[in-house]
Formats: sequence, structure tokens, C-alpha cells
Amino acid sequence: MSSLRNAIPRKAHKERAQPQSRKKFGLLEKHKDYVVRAENYHQKQQILQRLKEIAAFRNPDEFYFRMINTKTVDGVHRKESQAIQHTQDELMLMKTQDIGYILQKLQSEKKKIEKLNGVLHSLHNEPSNGHIYFAEDREEAKEMQMKTLLHRKLPTFEGLPESLKRKTAASYRELEARRSRVQQLGKLFMEMSMQKELQKNGRKRKLRDDEIVCPTTGPVYKWRPERKR
Repeated sequence: MSSLRNAIPRKAHKERAQPQSRKKFGLLEKHKDYVVRAENYHQKQQILQRLKEIAAFRNPDEFYFRMINTKTVDGVHRKESQAIQHTQDELMLMKTQDIGYILQKLQSEKKKIEKLNGVLHSLHNEPSNGHIYFAEDREEAKEMQMKTLLHRKLPTFEGLPESLKRKTAASYRELEARRSRVQQLGKLFMEMSMQKELQKNGRKRKLRDDEIVCPTTGPVYKWRPERKR
């Protein structure tokens, strides 16, 4: 019966169009469009109702720090970052605290590197002490240095179980990563120390490239001598 029902020609129902008097409003709104619009409307009404309740039950003695950290200037609300103005002493104190934190992390990384070196050193049974040779001149020193580099034994994993080999390889990777981190922290410490010194009072100027005795990658500043009381 279903196949016969589909074979019988039926009238094609068309969607109702907008009346001629309302053509200026565009297409006629369908039910699914009304549902979306109604949900949006009710959601906004619920938000407004919630805000009205919060305003009605607000505690007049309530306090939070943004009340004193932000300002309204000429009727315009300024952001917290724009309203807060630190003095020079406060900026110096914050810079000192940041440098102290970086220095602490740098020392911590160096201690961990020493500990890893000790573990790997004992693993390969390398002697902890060594002989000191004194060269007669520069040429002999260069020859001794080249011999040391050629005869230096690289760490090998022969004779070790697979689990210990994996742990040793991971320790070497960690050692290299920590050494790289120490270099980055050292550069950051030097940059922050320079910025702190530049914030201090005193006449100073940046040296030109032809004035620098030992060229470096970073800028070099020179402070003018001041008479100390």
C-alpha cells in the first residue's frame, strides 16, 4: 500500500509567502525562526532579572580591592593596569625580588647538574681525581689540550642491562637540558641586573661599537664619575 500511495500524484504544498502589505519586512518568519528568536529573548530576560536581583540584594558594606585599584576619570572608567602607578622605589623592589628568584633557580639548577654528574661519573667508574700538567709555553699547552680531546673517552653503555641503558640515556638528556637552562637563566640574570642598574640615578650613556674594548653581543653602558660625599 505504501508503494501505491507514493505512486498517486499529490498536490505540492508551498510555503505561505509574506502578504503584499508586509513585503517591506522581508521573508515571512517560520516557526523554527520564531523558536530561535524566542529562546534568545528569554535568555536575555533571565540575565536582566539576575542582574536586578544582584543589585537589589547587594551589601552596601561590601569591599573588594578593585574599588581602590581602579579609577573613574571624567566619567571614563580606567582599567586596573592604567590606574595603578608604582613609584621608582616600588619598581626597584619588584626588580630585586625577580632577580633573587632567578638567582635561586640558577643555583638550584647548578646543584642538580652537579648531582647528575656525580651519578653518571660513578656509573662509568671514572676516576674523580686527575693529574695536572704544567706546560712550558703556549704551543705545548695547545698540544696537550689536543691530546686530551683525542684521548677522551666518551661514555658507552656496553655491558649494561636494557633498563639501565634507558635510564642512563635519559639522565644524559636531562643533563644537557639542564645545562641549556643554566645558560638561559644566566643570560636572563645578567639582563635583569643590567636593567636594575639602569633604573638607578646617575648620568650614563651607551657606548658606541668603536668605543668598546672587548666586543660583546649586548649593549655596554658607561656611568659618569660622581663625587661621593
